Parts: sequence; C-alpha cells; structure tokens
Amino acid sequence: MEAMKQINFHHLAYESFDKKFSKRYFSTSIIIKAFFIAFCLSVFIYLEYFSFSYKFLDSLFAFIGFYYLLKSSKQEMFWIGFFIGIFWFYWIGFSFRYYELSYLIPLVILGVGLIYAVVFLFFALLTPTLFLRSLGIIFFSYVAPFGFNWFKFELTLINSYFSTHIYIFATFILLIYLFHKFKGDYKLISLLGIFSLAFVPLHVKPNLAPIDVKIPQTFLEQNKKWEKTYKEEIINTNLSLIKEAISERKELIILPESAFPTYLNLEKTLLLDLEYLSNYITIYTGALSIEDRKVLNSAYVFENGKTQIAHKVILVPFGEQIPLPKFARDFINDLFFNGAEDYESAKEPHNFIIKGLEFRNAICFEATKDALFEGNPRYMVAISNNAWFTPSIEPTLQNLLLRYYARKYKTTIYHSANGGISEVIF
Repeated sequence: MEAMKQINFHHLAYESFDKKFSKRYFSTSIIIKAFFIAFCLSVFIYLEYFSFSYKFLDSLFAFIGFYYLLKSSKQEMFWIGFFIGIFWFYWIGFSFRYYELSYLIPLVILGVGLIYAVVFLFFALLTPTLFLRSLGIIFFSYVAPFGFNWFKFELTLINSYFSTHIYIFATFILLIYLFHKFKGDYKLISLLGIFSLAFVPLHVKPNLAPIDVKIPQTFLEQNKKWEKTYKEEIINTNLSLIKEAISERKELIILPESAFPTYLNLEKTLLLDLEYLSNYITIYTGALSIEDRKVLNSAYVFENGKTQIAHKVILVPFGEQIPLPKFARDFINDLFFNGAEDYESAKEPHNFIIKGLEFRNAICFEATKDALFEGNPRYMVAISNNAWFTPSIEPTLQNLLLRYYARKYKTTIYHSANGGISEVIF
C-alpha cells in the first residue's frame, strides 16, 4: 500500500511538472506573441525579396520588434529564436537536394529553429534586466553558432531611415530602452532622439574602380553544373560571355564561383584558351583546384597571358567543412557525403593586382566575414554560387549582408553570383 502511494506521488509530481512546463513554454499567447516579434525582425528580408521595401515600413517594423524584444520573457525568447531561425535560414537544408537527401530538409529546418531557440533562451537567461538585454542586443552579432554569422540584429536597419553602423545601432537600441524606462512626457524625448537618428548621413560617395567591368548574370541550375553531359556546353557559354565582353571593349569580366565545372588547374587546353583571351580582357572566374590530392575552392585571374590563383580562406560550415571533432566529422562525411573529405583552405586572404589596382578576393560565404575585410580593402571581388539554395531568400539575405559589410568597411564589392544577385555594392 505504501509503495502504491509512493508511485502515485511520483506520478502526480510528474504530471504537475509537465503541466507547468507546457503552460510556460507552449502557451498559445506566448507562441503568437513570439511569432509576431520574430516577424517584425525578419520581414525586411521578405520586403526586399518581393521588391516591396520602403524605409518607413522597415523602420517601423524594426522599432516594434526591438521594443517588444527588450521586455520578452525567457519563454517568449525561446520561441522568438525558433521563428527567427526559420524565417532567416529555412533554406539551409536545400542543398541536400543534390545529395539525394531531400527527406532531411524538414528536419534541418526544425533543427535550425531549435538551435536559435536555445541560443535566444540562453541570451534571455544572461540578460534578465532591460539594460542588460539592450547591451546584449547590441553585441549579439558576435554570436555565431558553428561559425555561421549571418544573423545580425543591426541588419534589420539596412533599408530603414537609420544606419547599420554599430554606434547608430547602439544608440537606437538604448533610446528604445529609455522609451521603456521613461514615463509620461519624457517618453517623447526618446522618440525625438530616435527620430533624429534618421538625419545622420548614411553613406559615403561610391568609390568605383576606374575599370570598365562586366558582371554577367548567370542562372545555371545546380543539378546540371556537375553533369558531364553539360560540361562542354557550360565551358562554351563562359567563353562566349568572355568574347562578348571583349567585343563590348570591357576591361574586366567577373564570372561566378565554380563557373567552370572542373578542376581548372588540370585543364591545360582550357587554361591556354583563357590565357590567350586574357590578352584582350582580364578574366576573373571561380573554379575548383586540386593540389596534393586536396580539393580547394579557388578564384582564377587571367591577365596579359598569365594565370594567378587564390584559394578560399573561410569555408562554409557543414557545406565545405564539418566544424566538429574528427571522429564526428568523419562519421558525418561517411554517412551523408559518401566519405568525401572537407575542402582545404588557404591560410590568409589574397589580393589580386588587376590593371594596377588591388582587389581583395572573396568566395561566397567568406565575403560576409570580418576577417576578409582586414586592412579595409578599397575594392573586393566576391564570387558566389547561389544555385544551391534557390528558389529561396538566401540570395537576398546574402546581398543585404554584402551591403552591410560594404558600408561597414567602406569597401566597394564587385559581386558575381550564379542564381543570385550580381551587382556592384557600396
């Protein structure tokens, strides 16, 4: 009888805990509020994606999102992180389509949401007061799960009336904090302060290189890129683009990442063709390389009959490298990628000298890393292949990030993207 009472007591205790936990973390009102806040802090991406971005809307949504984020409970923060993870990064698993792992995409989306849910929950636990929460938001950009740094709170202001510069963003957040703390007419002071930030100069004059550059927009589907039957067609298309640029009297043509679907350093005949054409135009293109049986993601520059090569420095987490201990890395590569090894990386960023000007080389993901902007390069060439993730918001988000970094470091970025947004960014 005593044993039955004890079992019943434990059962009741578990039920009580389960009900409290469910009520605290799975309340409909909490989830709806969190969804709304996450929406406010994510909608700028979708407005840009649908070409419906307006400064007033972006500014308003950012203010509302941060206003409620500052005073959100830890339960709400968990769900805010979950929804933000999905709104910003639902596309991460799309590349699995090309490894016959499409069935994992829903799990990846859920996993990304849960990772950011946990990150935001810890963030809430570390910032229990309004002031600490304000400081935490300002410095949140330094949080990069597995080295993936594409979530930045200040990016919400990229198309607003306010600058994304850290000092302006910090002032913006602290004024919202004061709006919370002040009462009555004093609230107007903080609102006027926020309003005044809109008059801070946002941009410097564009600093374009004195070179006539052609950046063709390409849309080669990823499932065709590495099919042998398409190899010759793709190469001929690239050569035609180069010859077209020559006929237009351009001085430089920039082709995207992996524009030539081959290990280009092994293609002797193709290298000779490109070196010959480089007597008439400088050619900047992406392709893979093999050195000492290691695969590298590379950029090739052909100029005046000569070849220069630079390799990618910062690899994509879980794309080009598995950022885990060796035993876990080998297990994942064996299980999902047929035993393929991680890409090799270069030690430090490389600058190409083109027409006497210095251009920092950046390949896709690394163009959104601070390390690639060391020394504040005046010009950068970034090459990408967004076909892995299209159709999705990924090219839009990347473009917004490139604009953020171009403004932060006053660097003019010449971006050539297959399936993405090719343009000059400043």
